Amino acid sequence: MRLENLIPAERIKYNEPMRDHTTFRIGGPADIMVMPESIPEIIGVLEWARKQGLTYLVIGEGSNLLVKDGGIRGVVIKLGAGFSRVEFRGTVVEAQAGIKISQLAAMAADRGLSGLEFAEGIPGSLGGAVYMNAGAYGGEISQVTKEVTVLSEAGEITVLDKSALEFGYRTSSIQKKGYIVLQAKLVLHPDEPHLIKERMQELSRQRREKQPLEYPSAGSAFKRPPGRFVGPMIEELGLKGCRVGDAEVSTKHAGFIINRGRAAARDVLALVSLIKRRVKEKYGIELETEFLIVGED
Repeated sequence: MRLENLIPAERIKYNEPMRDHTTFRIGGPADIMVMPESIPEIIGVLEWARKQGLTYLVIGEGSNLLVKDGGIRGVVIKLGAGFSRVEFRGTVVEAQAGIKISQLAAMAADRGLSGLEFAEGIPGSLGGAVYMNAGAYGGEISQVTKEVTVLSEAGEITVLDKSALEFGYRTSSIQKKGYIVLQAKLVLHPDEPHLIKERMQELSRQRREKQPLEYPSAGSAFKRPPGRFVGPMIEELGLKGCRVGDAEVSTKHAGFIINRGRAAARDVLALVSLIKRRVKEKYGIELETEFLIVGED
């Protein structure tokens, strides 16, 4: 069966530059990218890829992703605007994986529902947020998640309650088991819309003040080790502003690696390697990147 029999041709792209689908604005081409808009379409693409012997990668907004310069072999399944249905019932919201988490937070605020304020300004999708237990400013998606509907590599749909999700710092059982997030059920709590929006505006102000939002990046470059903050360590090492090509340790926040224009993945990886080595030498700490690194050199 041809892929075009499963997904309309206008939602299939070949040799698609991944720099157009990541917030880093970096990445070589994906062999095939598909943009399904329903669960049957997702299942159909997975079955097709298996029969063709092709690997697959599922992405949302590409906000936590570094794609290498050689691109991605196989199929990239992008869950975006076409897979972003949302339904509010009282304090409960059910949303598909493709909706932007910041957009969902704004919709909740309009309805006087609190709990997603931390997501103001986060560029990722709900699926990605649940996958990695995204958080900021003391809030995490785990705090409001009741259950998540996932698809296994074998094509089986399962509903996982909170205990089965095994949320931790930037991790979940979804990562460990290779599940695809289809939708999530969140439980929020009522508050005055204007108070919720004031809190979101304050967090937005703090982000603009402290983070290099004017440049492409993948957010915080490294996971926070127990008892330490990464930015101050990097700054103490004198690496603020350090560059490899157009990849730079932000002078605004040393925990961010930014793309100053034409950075390649190899530039970012060289900078990551340098930072990890210097932190290991000085502090004895093994840093781990917060963003996922995929693709081929």
